[in-house]
Amino acid sequence: MTLPRVLAIAEAANPDWVSVPLVGWSLAHALREVADVHLVTHVRNREAVLRQGYIEGNSVTFIDSDRLARPLWQLGEVLRFGKGRGWTTVQAMAALAYPHFERLVWREFGPLIRAGAFDIVHRITPLSPTISSPIARKCARAGVPFVLGPLNGGVPWPEGFNAERLAEREVLSYLRSAYRYLPGRNRTLRHAAAILTGSGHTRSEIPERFQDKVVYLPENAVDPARFSRLARPGMPPLRACFIGRMVPYKGPDMLLSAAAPLLQSGALRLEMIGDGPMLAGLKAQATEEGLEAAVTFHGWLPHERVQEVAGACHMLTFPSIREFGGGVVLEAMALGLVPLVVDYAGPGELVSSATGLKVPIGPRAAIIKGVREALKEVVADPGQLAPLSEAARARVLEHFTWAAKARQVAQVYDWVRDPSRGRPDLLAA
Repeated sequence: MTLPRVLAIAEAANPDWVSVPLVGWSLAHALREVADVHLVTHVRNREAVLRQGYIEGNSVTFIDSDRLARPLWQLGEVLRFGKGRGWTTVQAMAALAYPHFERLVWREFGPLIRAGAFDIVHRITPLSPTISSPIARKCARAGVPFVLGPLNGGVPWPEGFNAERLAEREVLSYLRSAYRYLPGRNRTLRHAAAILTGSGHTRSEIPERFQDKVVYLPENAVDPARFSRLARPGMPPLRACFIGRMVPYKGPDMLLSAAAPLLQSGALRLEMIGDGPMLAGLKAQATEEGLEAAVTFHGWLPHERVQEVAGACHMLTFPSIREFGGGVVLEAMALGLVPLVVDYAGPGELVSSATGLKVPIGPRAAIIKGVREALKEVVADPGQLAPLSEAARARVLEHFTWAAKARQVAQVYDWVRDPSRGRPDLLAA
């Protein structure tokens, strides 16, 4: 069977970075196993992509939109008041800059698309559902299916965490819902042949008249070559780790408070992996509560060291209250760690009762109590971890590798090329 010819638009796609650029790169690269892919990405990614063996003009094209994008990015950095904060502000600047990127893409590829050189055009990144794609309408007019996504983002801040919201400089998040009324957004959804949504919340934000185009597909996956080890935690005490930026919404301070009695008694060891503005305060908290002997703060670690430290643990303890995707949860599950997460947004959808432990979303005090009780139950009955660990690892390897993700997207490609096949149901949300 002839592979579909796909123009994969991923403005952010970089194998050397993390977060959205790594998702964009990983999915676009994996799709080469199921499609004849030509990648279009920003010129900032040139060196990293070419090091992977891509040939410029043959398998990849780089677009330089910095004339507009760079000043807007610089403005966003000023407005967010600190690196790693103000994500909504960053997205607002990207929403202004991105249409220019697609105009340049159309200038380069429009004649080829109209001439039938591609069977599908797929916008992989941006992941944000607030950013429109002018190319969608042009592709529809040319008779070429336009696939959008996976889209994710905009998970509401839960009640009781206004202080954390402000600490993250998320002032613009109070106005985020206004994006639904932008004309470009509806035009994009109207002309898309398929809309991939990475979360139940994002799917719920798609208007009812477009729901028949929606396919649920979480955007994160793991590379088995990067997460190849199997956790070997050894004998008690229970060992748990936290992996992520030390910022308010990820809840590292809540984890310390929840785990304090078990840490003080010697029933638990905690490995804190990551850096961020809260790190000094967390160390002070550990000192004040007499937890130093049972808690290790590793700071930022390279990938191999993260695996090494996490692989000596039984669990990932990750009480984030606003996580869009939860890639770190999948990575931990791939190592065989049992995740303990808050049942909200990305982690809540990725973890089931068969693969991990969840505490309900609620006020800060309720989450701390829930995490503490869950840890106490595991200490009292550590035998429950083995079947959860096995099921978690098996689920990731079956459904959440990049190769599996590419096969899932291939089903979408088949559907948009031949609607009589019926919309695929890839994963239950």
